[in-house]
Amino acid sequence: MALNEIYSEIAGTIWKIKAKVGDQIKADDAIMIIECMKMEIPVEAPVAGTVKEMLVEEEQSVDEGQPLAIIET
Repeated sequence: MALNEIYSEIAGTIWKIKAKVGDQIKADDAIMIIECMKMEIPVEAPVAGTVKEMLVEEEQSVDEGQPLAIIET
């Protein structure tokens, strides 16, 4: 089993978290949505696996490159 961190590609605010710890996800599933300049940008899982940990909360501001979640494969 490997742990894969998901990082924010942009600075913005976590608008909605769509997955929760323990969820089984597929590669390219949107696990959360970041709002940036009134645009909604989905954060997609790079790999299939289980959501091990969420590192952010809704309405939290995030920076580019900030870790958002960990997926166990």
